[in-house]
Order: sequence, then structure tokens, then C-alpha cells
Amino acid sequence: MKIAVSSINPVKIEAVRAAFKKIFPEREIEILSAKVKSGVSDKPMSEEETLQGALNRAMEVFEKFHDADFSVGIEGGVHFYEERTDAFAWVVIQSKSGKIAKSKTSTFALPKKISNLLKDGYELGTADDMVFKQNNSKQKNGAVGLLTQNAVTRKELYNQAVVLALIPHVNRELY
Repeated sequence: MKIAVSSINPVKIEAVRAAFKKIFPEREIEILSAKVKSGVSDKPMSEEETLQGALNRAMEVFEKFHDADFSVGIEGGVHFYEERTDAFAWVVIQSKSGKIAKSKTSTFALPKKISNLLKDGYELGTADDMVFKQNNSKQKNGAVGLLTQNAVTRKELYNQAVVLALIPHVNRELY
């Protein structure tokens, strides 16, 4: 089974591979990956924009890999509320037949210091690196790993959402 992933980030690729392996344990999983444009801002600042970015990525990576059985778009974003800023990601999975399914990761609150850096125009990965004195944390466990002392890894966060987005694909008669 060929899975096109809209990222070259190893965390996202491994989360997708693990999720598909859970759902299709007897199938050989081949990951095809490419960096594709989201069609939204580099730091999506709303639910709608983040979901649109994941959808755009899933569709765009299918254009690159026409022989894929599924394409997966993952887009991280934030949403500002009066008293807090939440981080999350949307996952969109498109099948070869064109069926689209979506799921969202768990959300978690960001510290004020990171939220203020986002409001100043920094991307979340850069803000994380500045606050936690890290380098390229978004290619590792990102904000969720840093804030939970890796009790929840970025791979686990994405993995569950990918599994959940597969529900309509493996239960077609119900959806």
C-alpha cells in the first residue's frame, strides 16, 4: 500500500507509517513523501485555516504521487482565545477514489511567553526553540513534547489523529 505524506518531517512520516500499520497490519506500507505547499499562512491562526492547510496538503501531495492509495495532509495551527492559546493539528486523508476524511489532534494550551512570540509573528517551532533554548524542535517532539517532558510525543499526537481519520476509509459502508 502506497501512502503519500505531504511532509518530509521525519516525525510526521513515522506517525503516518505507524498509524497505517496499526490499521492495516498485514499490508506492506510504502511511504512516499514530499514537501508541498499548504496554501495558507506559515503559521495558521484559526481552526478553519489549519484545516484548509491540511486539506490542501493532502490534495497537493496526491498530484505528485498519482499511484498512491492514500494521501495524508497534516497541518499544525493555533487558536487564540481571550485567556489562552491552544495548539493542535488537523489531519486529512484522501483515498485514491477521492474520499476525504478528517481528524484533529488533542489540543493543549501554550504558555503566555510562546503565545506572545506567536503574536509577534514567530512560527511555533521558532518560538519553542527560543523559549526552551532548543534547535529545530519541530523536527523532533515540538511544543507538546517540550511541555510534557515527552510524556506525549509529537509522533503520538499525530498518530492518534491519523488513525481516527482512517475510520471512514476502513468503515466505508457506514460513511
